[in-house]
Amino acid sequence: MSVVRISVWSGPRNVSTALMYSFRQRSDTAVVDEPLYAHYLAATGVEHPGRDEVLAAQDTDGERVVRDVILGPSTRPVLFLKNMAHHLVDLDWAFLSELHNVILTRDPAEMLTSYIKQVPNPTLEGTGLPMQVRLLDAILDEGQDPLVLDSRLLLTDPRSVLSKLCDRIGIPFEEAMLTWPAGPKPEDGVWARFWYESVHRSTGFAPYRAKDEPVPERLIPLLTQAQPLYQRLAAYAIEP
Repeated sequence: MSVVRISVWSGPRNVSTALMYSFRQRSDTAVVDEPLYAHYLAATGVEHPGRDEVLAAQDTDGERVVRDVILGPSTRPVLFLKNMAHHLVDLDWAFLSELHNVILTRDPAEMLTSYIKQVPNPTLEGTGLPMQVRLLDAILDEGQDPLVLDSRLLLTDPRSVLSKLCDRIGIPFEEAMLTWPAGPKPEDGVWARFWYESVHRSTGFAPYRAKDEPVPERLIPLLTQAQPLYQRLAAYAIEP
């Protein structure tokens, strides 16, 4: 069976889990939740909620995860892999050529105020933006047209944005992608209890609402670094 492999390379708090649930509703798709998370934690030593649980639950050998999971067998003709861009650390990127790579980004002014509830002292690398820009450059260097989703545009008109994404990947859009049952999903990683509370209450993409919560003063230098990276990515985002 020929498998269409879609890997979303997201930043944190970018509605990536909602997107995974959306693809999970398709009639032809299996989904995998952050297969490289333990690799990332082991390679970097960063502290995240539930770190020990993640390291115990997943293979920490990133190259083996790439071989056995990301490029491994699939039970369905479409395999959707929800990944974090910053998990691409210390890996040979050759495998990316076998995937439809989708970059999912979000305005850091909105992302940071959510992210610090779980990670109080975020770093620029931890936002995923530097790695997303590296990935964008690699795609452009190959002469390819990058697939970029901006969470604001996705939430503004999910049907239109997802239809265009599916068309560019070469799979049909399915109306079922717009809704899902509330609650945990069998594919959720062990970290779900730290990160997925709000998405577990959802039954579809929440309408976009601009955040009015200001970024804390101590994070303004980080925001200043992050904004131009986000703007670079946003220039390629699929419009509704």
